[in-house]
Amino acid sequence: MLVRKNHLDALAVSMLLGCCLFWGFQQVLVKATLPEMPGVFQASVRFVAATGVLMLWCAWRRIALFECDGSLLPGLLAGGLFAAEFACIYIGLQHTTASRSTVFLYTSPFWVALLLPLRVPSEKLKPVQWLGLACAFVAVAFALREGFSATGGRSTWVGDLICMAGALFWGLTTVAIRPTSLVRLSPEKLLFYQVAVSACTLPVLSLALGEAWSFNLSPFVITSLALQTLVGAFVSYLAWMWMLGRYPATQISTFVFFTPLFALLFGALWLGEAVTPGLLAALATVAAGIMLVNRRPRAAA
Repeated sequence: MLVRKNHLDALAVSMLLGCCLFWGFQQVLVKATLPEMPGVFQASVRFVAATGVLMLWCAWRRIALFECDGSLLPGLLAGGLFAAEFACIYIGLQHTTASRSTVFLYTSPFWVALLLPLRVPSEKLKPVQWLGLACAFVAVAFALREGFSATGGRSTWVGDLICMAGALFWGLTTVAIRPTSLVRLSPEKLLFYQVAVSACTLPVLSLALGEAWSFNLSPFVITSLALQTLVGAFVSYLAWMWMLGRYPATQISTFVFFTPLFALLFGALWLGEAVTPGLLAALATVAAGIMLVNRRPRAAA
């Protein structure tokens, strides 16, 4: 029987930090791969491969993916929203910097916090938790302020808006999952709906956008796709789906504020960007904000 918890424990915090660490690295990785492989085609290969890996995993673990359990329609909805999110991410990264994209993409917790209580009243944030959310967002914007002015001499507002649309779709995916029968599915089947729908729709979108398809891949692109597929689209998202069914969605979503900061750190290591005192101050402020959001209510005397 599925046991839900009303707060994040040590296991959840560790898994979330691991996911955010990789997702921060992945933003830089995807951006670095764009000169050799178009964005949506890159996402298409990733999710086609991830669907195959997930099906092999489920066959090995004897996890049923195609049984009739009433989850088809909400599953397809969640999958469609997931595919739209990643279409926005990969298209947006072609028109803005990786640092800016993370700022707009990781406004997703605001959409979750705003929309989810309309369907799940128990997920409503208290004033002190809203304060923590605001602290985390301000810290992310402060840490990336230098990236706002360093746009490479071209306008990025189109990419910024596309990435913000991706954040909305991410939030809507969480809202579509949390109050429905999808939370009772195995994490594998829940993830299968999302990667399989993406594998079916993103190649069509890639062709519609006129992207050039080439499978003459360099070792770097092969390594990038392998990491995006196995770690990103399989391990980390499977862990995310598992946590989404067991922990409060608003608290989980708030943790993603760590990802832009990890992205900035990896950008510094990979691209030679400076790690400023402002970044370190922002990291501390994000940690404080997350502590406020995850603060447990005092037990009644």
